[in-house]
Amino acid sequence: MSESISRRTFLKSGIVAAGTLAAGETAARAAGAPARDQHLATLIDITRCIGCGECVAACREANGHKFPNPKKPFPRMYPDRVKVSDWSDKQDVDDRLTPYNWLFIQEVTVTHGGEEFDLTIPRRCMHCTNPPCVKLCPWGASRQYQNGISRIDTDMCLGGSKCKAVCPWDIPQRQTGDGLYLDLLPSLAGNGIMNKCDRCYDRVATGGQPACIEACPEEVQTIGPRPEIVALARERAREINGYVYGEHENGGTNTLYVSPVPFETLNAAIEKGPGRPHLGPAADRMAEANNIGAALLIAPLAGAATALGRFFKAARKAGSGEHPSADT
Repeated sequence: MSESISRRTFLKSGIVAAGTLAAGETAARAAGAPARDQHLATLIDITRCIGCGECVAACREANGHKFPNPKKPFPRMYPDRVKVSDWSDKQDVDDRLTPYNWLFIQEVTVTHGGEEFDLTIPRRCMHCTNPPCVKLCPWGASRQYQNGISRIDTDMCLGGSKCKAVCPWDIPQRQTGDGLYLDLLPSLAGNGIMNKCDRCYDRVATGGQPACIEACPEEVQTIGPRPEIVALARERAREINGYVYGEHENGGTNTLYVSPVPFETLNAAIEKGPGRPHLGPAADRMAEANNIGAALLIAPLAGAATALGRFFKAARKAGSGEHPSADT
């Protein structure tokens, strides 16, 4: 925080700003919810993936400027049940999702119909059509663009990991020692920032493609309007007598997979655990009555928190001489 903006001044001014903007922000979030046929989706055809890792390297290169930059030593948290999650000395890990690795290649060997398949599967955020990570973030730090991309604004995230808790695949990953909580309540709030694939939203906004798609030598991924991608996935599945994942999982996602073997077979064989999502069934979490109710209850809080967070984000950038971004 700039020395010219004291914490007391920030809180006093921010609360006023939040009260003024909360209702409008909440309404905008609801009114701006995109129609599903506006979403861009990607089809990942794992029959074409050779596991070369070009997509992983391209993702890191394109998004490295968004990665966490933690300050050490980390503040001690109260209560201490909020554990430190530090990947800053393990940034080269690329066999799972981390705050510094948003895409990884999963290898699996399975037998189906008497035939053995050696498959490599690019894994990243599923970008749900109705993402619980966005709708249930109490701080309003997650957002969904009209093109279906869901993104965590790390300038506003407190690292409380609600997004991970409600994600059917536990996709978001936390890095301690970075973010807004250090300027507010470093021992009581959050414990860092959450990170995940944002499908190169900044590149897509200017007419470009996600880095992973652009770098792939085998044209494993295809991006386009979701209805067209769903149709393409079904067509490709018919061609190979295969299977589709993502059309209905969690109410539908904007990342779809086509496989020559059933996904329950893949799910039984792949390594699962922290940073390694499953490929099994995923019920629509936002269709559950308790989550719909939670979203309605959180909306006013998220609106106020978002307004407060944006005020602080703008004040911090102004104090540092940085030009406010379009997302501010």
